[in-house]
Amino acid sequence: MSADSLIFRGKPPGAPRIVHDADARAVEVVSGRTRVIDVNPFALERERILPSGAAGPRGVAYKMLRTQVLRRLDKIKANSLAVVGNEPGIGKTLTAINLAIAVAADPDRTALLVDLDLHKPSIHQRLGFVPEAGIDDCLRQERPLREALVRLVGYERLTVLPAREPCHNSSELLSTQRTQELVKEMRQRYEDRVLIFDLPPVLQTDDALAFSRHIEAALVVVGEGRTQRQALMRTLDLLRDLTIVGTVLNGTREADKTYY
Repeated sequence: MSADSLIFRGKPPGAPRIVHDADARAVEVVSGRTRVIDVNPFALERERILPSGAAGPRGVAYKMLRTQVLRRLDKIKANSLAVVGNEPGIGKTLTAINLAIAVAADPDRTALLVDLDLHKPSIHQRLGFVPEAGIDDCLRQERPLREALVRLVGYERLTVLPAREPCHNSSELLSTQRTQELVKEMRQRYEDRVLIFDLPPVLQTDDALAFSRHIEAALVVVGEGRTQRQALMRTLDLLRDLTIVGTVLNGTREADKTYY
């Protein structure tokens, strides 16, 4: 296997659940051009999303993952990372969200979390808000990037770029010159920014392969007892032009005294 192993101990993730407005209590407040959402911490807790600063015992493993990932990104002088897996239901999106929160907890970094799982976008559902604009609108040149960016109250150095709705022509959108321009804009806006892209399963759509030429590295999420070696090797082969910074083992049955 070409990737180093970043062993992350996690419980099997549940299916994404839409957080209703009554739970989320999402409120828009004024903050320049960026929409700021006040979300319900109890709703985030139910989704197993880390609090601000990646605090608490659950944040320890994500901070360990963050530190290893950042060291490897710095080594190759990169600031863009795709979080991928070969199949759904293995905790890929949750890993992307919590890794972004952990990166933003580093005082020398900021994080931009981008939902590019355009077949089934769910980051906004997990965080409990309804986007007014999304990366899908930006890719179609219907809205400028700044109108789709969202900040969460309490998560000072984290910005979210959601996808507003599923796209049936997603791989075609991700192959365009417009995508290259948007990624370049995201990468160059802030020197300390780390871009984290949540992509759909590699073996179920060609989206990750189409987008791979626009980024520099990938983190592969695998599910213990679910991901077959042959499928993982196929995933790594398809992404062979990317630097694989590591693999994350999710859903371990090994006993642990902490939540993860």
